[in-house]
This record gives sequence, C-alpha cells and structure tokens, in this order.
Amino acid sequence: MRAPSAGRTSVRRWCLRHLQLLPLVLLVAGALLDYNTSPHFSAEAFYTAAPMTAAALLSLRATILAGLGACAADVALLIHFGFMDDSGGRSELAAVATVSAFAIVVNRLMYYSNVRLQSARRIALAVQRAVLPQLPATVGPLRIAVRYQAAVKDAQIGGDLYGAQDTPYGVRCLVGDVRGKGMGAVKVVAVAMGVFREAAEEESTLVGVAARLERALIRERERRTGPERTEGFVTAVLVEVPHCGDELRLVNRGHPAPLLLHAGRVRRAEPSEPALPLGLAELGAGQDRTDTVPFPPGATLLLYTDGLTEARNRAGDFYDPAAGLAGRDLPGPDALLDTLLTEVSRHAGGRITDDMALLALTRAEGAPGSGHSFDAPPRQ
Repeated sequence: MRAPSAGRTSVRRWCLRHLQLLPLVLLVAGALLDYNTSPHFSAEAFYTAAPMTAAALLSLRATILAGLGACAADVALLIHFGFMDDSGGRSELAAVATVSAFAIVVNRLMYYSNVRLQSARRIALAVQRAVLPQLPATVGPLRIAVRYQAAVKDAQIGGDLYGAQDTPYGVRCLVGDVRGKGMGAVKVVAVAMGVFREAAEEESTLVGVAARLERALIRERERRTGPERTEGFVTAVLVEVPHCGDELRLVNRGHPAPLLLHAGRVRRAEPSEPALPLGLAELGAGQDRTDTVPFPPGATLLLYTDGLTEARNRAGDFYDPAAGLAGRDLPGPDALLDTLLTEVSRHAGGRITDDMALLALTRAEGAPGSGHSFDAPPRQ
C-alpha cells in the first residue's frame, strides 16, 4: 500500500507538469459555459483569467495567443447571442481586450524580473564558490562529502560554514553556524573561512586555530554598530585527523556534538567540557580543550549544524540523526548525507526553517592505525 504522502507528491507532480495547459482549459471551459447557459450569463471572468494565467506561466507568444483567443471566443459568443451591437456586449469585449493587453505587460515585467533574479542567483553562486568552495572527494586519508541547504528557497548561501584542507598536521575541518542573518552573516562566514584556511596551515594545534578565529571574529564584531554588535559569534567544531593513527582531535565551541559511526553503531563525540562560541571567549575564563576520540579505518565522522537537529515534524518533534542512523551501514559519506537529507525532509514535511550544513569524513579502509577501540572514551 502506497503512503499518503507519496500519493500527494504524485498528484502535485502531475499538476505541475500540466499547469501550462491551464489558459487553454480556462478558454474552453469559458466558451462551453457561455454557450450552454442563459444568454444573459457571461463567462467574462474565464476570458480574462486565461491571458493573465498565460502571462504568469508561459512565454510572450503564448500570452498574446491566449489574449487573442479570449477576445475571439468572446466575440463569437456575443455574435451568437446577438449582443455584439449592444453596449453591454461592447463593454464586455473591451474589458477582455484590456485585460489581455495588460497581461502582455505583466508577462514582460515578470520576464525582466526573472532575468534579474537569475543574475542574482549566479552572483550568489559565485559568492558561495568563493567563500564555501566545493570540497574534493578525497583529502589525505579521508573520503569527504558535504551538503549545504539554505532555509530560504533558492538561496545559495546563508549563515552556516564548512571547510576542510590537508595540512602538515593532518586533515583539518571546520563546521560552524553564525549567529545572525543576511549579508552580515555572510560577511562573518567570509572572515571565518579566510582565517581558518590560513591558520590551519600555520598553527601547530587546534587550540591555536581556534584562538586565531576568536581574535578575528572579535575584531569583526567591534567594527559593527547597533544591534548587529551583539551578533557575529560562531558556534563551531574544529577537527584534526592525523595522517597516521586511528584517532582524531576535536575542539568544540558551543556547537552540536559530532556523530561517530562505525559498523552500524552511532555515538556522540561530546566535549569533555562545555565552551562558549567563537567570538565570546572574553565572557568566560575557560581555555579551549582538545578531545581525542577513536577514529578507526571505516569509521565516519558526521559534522552538522543545528538546522538538522531543529527540524520539526507537525507534532513538534525534533529530528534525531543518531536514532535515524543507528543500525545502518552506509557505503560512504555521500550515501550518508543523501540519506540524512531525505529523512530530515520527510520528517519535517519539506519545511526546512534553518540553514543546514553537513560534512562527513570517512577514514579509508586499510589506513594505518594503532588499534584503539571505537568505544574508547574521549581523552583530553
């Protein structure tokens, strides 16, 4: 038995495929209704709706044809009922012709608006590729996959960030979430990613990388005025996977704990001590701590932003990725992220209300290791 949601999806897809026939359907329905009803009944509403619908859905040529068809149908029915020389009939035809002409104007306005929108999308995509470039499928001993989904439909970039690069100290990754929205958040993303790329190559420890990010974000926030001054901090997880061994290191700055997956088992890599987000360290006296957790060959680390865990269904229940992935043995990071996106969309009924960045790292089978157990607790 097919699920009700699948049936609704099929109906929706069928409607979208046949939506372009709507102007013709309106014309035919209006003419038939006009012909088979009282002479004093007018289907003027159908004749005016057809070109306006074509203006929104179809090309300029189709809009013109819809307008001509509406006028022709109205003229034919007015002649049939003998109202062509009547003032009411002429008034009706003038209304249909006026709306048809207006539909052509609307079609052109929508066309130029769409051109501008496409240009804005191309610019946004260029910004995304510059700030958050597509990561290679393999970095050092790791297979990597990344997915980014903005909450705003058709947006290409938002307030979440990710990065991964091979360095002399191992593969280093960053996943974070900026407090704030709009262009202000995009600026913070650009600052954080620029500093991360430089610091990951130069700093010998993850704590050093976090300190560089901290200073840069504080400087960026101090340049702001008004309410924006309270925004711009970043919850983040920094990861370091050495080229040899079967451990990885984590620095968590107020971000959701990553998930470690291996042989169908899932556990959270919780930080040994909570920490403030990047950009807010001045509010606390604590120092960054680096946690070391097992990461044997074949294991996968999933980093994500809170857009994943805060997706709700109609009952208000949050999505739990750990429960959704438990007992599964997915073939690689791409399959993992595709599965997650499908499940969270199904859970939320397609209503994604926050940006979502997902980064999965899988240590290749056969990579050198030191024999640590996957279930070993984190070490500082």
